[in-house]
Amino acid sequence: MAESEELPDAPDAARAVFTGEAWPRARAFAEMLAGPGVVRGLLGPREVPRIWDRHLLNCAVVAEAVPEDARLVDIGSGAGLPGIVLAIVRPDVTVTLLEPLLRRTTFLEECVEGLKLDNVEVVRGRAEELAGKRDFDVASARAVAPLDRLLAWSLPLLREGGQLLAMKGERAAEELDAAAQQLQAYGVHSAELVTVGRGKVDPPATLVRVVAGRSPARSAQGARRRRKR
Repeated sequence: MAESEELPDAPDAARAVFTGEAWPRARAFAEMLAGPGVVRGLLGPREVPRIWDRHLLNCAVVAEAVPEDARLVDIGSGAGLPGIVLAIVRPDVTVTLLEPLLRRTTFLEECVEGLKLDNVEVVRGRAEELAGKRDFDVASARAVAPLDRLLAWSLPLLREGGQLLAMKGERAAEELDAAAQQLQAYGVHSAELVTVGRGKVDPPATLVRVVAGRSPARSAQGARRRRKR
């Protein structure tokens, strides 16, 4: 591996974010991403020098927005960002890594086993296949799809009052505005931009937080079922 692609030492901020048992697990996960993760094409080699700042720390601060003891589904988990990172920093949270591609789920399973994360399960599949079978308190997603598509995948997985935490960059406000009609159609309680990681990452991370409500479609279905009774 070329010098420019070597995994750097963890920055001081990492020790403040990954505390206790999370610290050795974070270091081990960084090595997994820089090694097998790159070899298998889950992470580009040019991302290796930025694993701590751009990936691990940026994902870890999302935990600020996750309620205690939540059941979380990480949609399109890929290399485990942010799902595995959240599981490392928040052992109280039960994490389901949802990923359709076999080579990625294989990597995720190896990471979960190697890191001894007993609060994580890996599920191979798509969000549409899990809808109606499971529900969650939180859905997380990073670099998966535009917000309009992400809403269609995530909201059917959330209980009423559950929340989507979508990691978005500079276009977060634009995507939120563009999805206004769809947000209304789903009957969400609220949708807003949230900043996390102030003083820990620079720049802080921007999330789109959508709190799920009872969609008009579901409410109508429920009313029809009650009338039939």
